Amino acid sequence: MEQRVDLRIRIGAIELANPIIAASGTFGYGVEFAHLADLNCLGGLVTKGLSAQPMAGAPAPRLAETAAGMLNAVGLQNVGVRAFVAEKLPALRSYRTAVIANVFGSTISEYIEVIRVLEDAGGIAAYELNVSCPNTDEGGREFGIDPAVTAKLVGEARRAGQRPLWVKLSPLVTDIGLVARAAEQAGADALTVANTFPAMALDVRTRKSRLGRVSGGLSGPAIKPLTLRLVYQTCQAVRIPVIGVGGIETAEDVLEYMLAGATAVQVGTAHFANPSISMELIQGVEKLATELKVHSINELSGRLLT
Repeated sequence: MEQRVDLRIRIGAIELANPIIAASGTFGYGVEFAHLADLNCLGGLVTKGLSAQPMAGAPAPRLAETAAGMLNAVGLQNVGVRAFVAEKLPALRSYRTAVIANVFGSTISEYIEVIRVLEDAGGIAAYELNVSCPNTDEGGREFGIDPAVTAKLVGEARRAGQRPLWVKLSPLVTDIGLVARAAEQAGADALTVANTFPAMALDVRTRKSRLGRVSGGLSGPAIKPLTLRLVYQTCQAVRIPVIGVGGIETAEDVLEYMLAGATAVQVGTAHFANPSISMELIQGVEKLATELKVHSINELSGRLLT
């Protein structure tokens, strides 16, 4: 009888049943997908970004298809952390899948307020800091652009919360290793690499943006070669686990990220076309790993031959 592949992975203190995690912003708060996918099959899911106060988000249209990808300008719309705890989290507690709360703000104090509200609630496995937000205290530059500012935010978040802390890095840096090390040294338990790339799509007939805003974030297969390299560079720079995200649609995509050093992956844009893609990827990864005669998925992480 053929032995099944062990898909279990560890991200710091958290053990996940498999390396497939639903990415923030593409899977609602998780509960909205419960009738479309078996949430218990996922390794984990990351909620929509949570802010201290509810946010209405950006004007429509918010999505635009591009060649091999998608632009989004949702504007971080969310119900606010308190409504999430009261209305969304109770349902999520009935699933065994790890729930990671994505946290953002425009000031460090806003990030900390969100974490403190979540600290009093059960059913959350970890926090994921979105450091790609404009820092209004520093003139609007992203928190994740400057290693010192990143370290300050991560350090404050580390002191405010007891749960594992993941940091979702921005791709808009000259040397992602510098920011990654700053986050690690400030107390991050894992890094998610990376956020979307700023981009534009225009309509020549209307002479306007195809989005409600002038620009948005590019995701999907078009960015995979870029984020794959960023994951590799990050893994060379830090010792903590790295979660790869960007353009994952196939089992081969998942294993490419793992070969580059990722411990796990997050699946994002593909959910818009196929809400059950993560379930299919879990099966596909197990099948491919079996073909490769791998007994544990961890055998592939960081095993790129150079």
